[in-house]
Amino acid sequence: MTVTRGPEARAHALLAGRPLRLGTRRSALARAQSEKVAETLRTRLRHPVELVPIVTAGDQSQVAISQIGGTGVFVSALRDALLAGEIDLAVHSLKDLPTATPDGLVLAAVPRRADTRDVLVSPSGRRLSELGPGARVGTGSPRRAAQLLALGHGFEVVPIRGNVDTRIKKAIDGEVDAVVLAHAGLDRLDRLDAVTEIISPEVMLPAPGQGALAIECVRTPAGGGPAHDQTGPEAGQGFDEGLAELLRFVLDDATSSVAVRAERAFLAGIEAGCTAPVGALAHVLPGTDARPVAGGDDAPAVGEIRLRAVVAAPDGGRVLRRELTGSAVDPEALGQRLADELLSAGAHTLMGTS
Repeated sequence: MTVTRGPEARAHALLAGRPLRLGTRRSALARAQSEKVAETLRTRLRHPVELVPIVTAGDQSQVAISQIGGTGVFVSALRDALLAGEIDLAVHSLKDLPTATPDGLVLAAVPRRADTRDVLVSPSGRRLSELGPGARVGTGSPRRAAQLLALGHGFEVVPIRGNVDTRIKKAIDGEVDAVVLAHAGLDRLDRLDAVTEIISPEVMLPAPGQGALAIECVRTPAGGGPAHDQTGPEAGQGFDEGLAELLRFVLDDATSSVAVRAERAFLAGIEAGCTAPVGALAHVLPGTDARPVAGGDDAPAVGEIRLRAVVAAPDGGRVLRRELTGSAVDPEALGQRLADELLSAGAHTLMGTS
């Protein structure tokens, strides 16, 4: 990518002097993380950014995500608003984003990723290993539930939904003994004081994309032809991306982007949605580098990535774990290889999808 003008000038030229409209879910967490993105854009672009709250299907119901549409329930309304021209960009929690991007949209940027781990909130101060048989642990995530049950501690996993404060309150009020939440969410809400234990990925692998944000916008092909389905911020060469190019320049973090591309390729290859009992975590190995090599903005990344994944039966009775290391030049290929290994080991049967 070549930026021939400063970000401020490009923003004004693209937006004709009007504010940049950033779509966000209405929840406190969504607004907090969207406001951080908005502030970065205001600072870097020297251009006004306004938040446009959008109500999604996932925000309107308290039943299990799988019962109200599963994958995409938190993003469909935002995507509709993008395609309708009501907003210019949307900020998603990347773990909620389906691996297939609709025609006309592009995943333009992945900002620097926050902590990927899950955490335990226990008002009694007990850690996972101290909760004991019969302890009621709350989570709305099949991935977390399966891995909690697989620990063999005799937990009763209680399905819960609601925003972060609502779920913490269930533990405080004694409806459950503890809840499991994402570290990144508590951090963005300044609620890390509630954390009893940060759970190691060796105990519980996070959801693919956990801790990362996805910046999505409309993508207009050169010549007005149809856009193609894309899954990563590197996609779209040969198109006049306009705003997507600017957002990538201002917001994208190469190392975070490469890691989540590997995780999302695994998720797509395993053919599981964001509500399946599947976890994955990739990171660039120490001493390597996922930034572009010299020779142009479109040069491939270098270095190596370690990708770990887990697929579990919903009851935790059987768990498959695998890991691979591969080149950061093609993180999607690494994700697909790991998915193939787990599929060969019976992952579909484990998830009940075949």
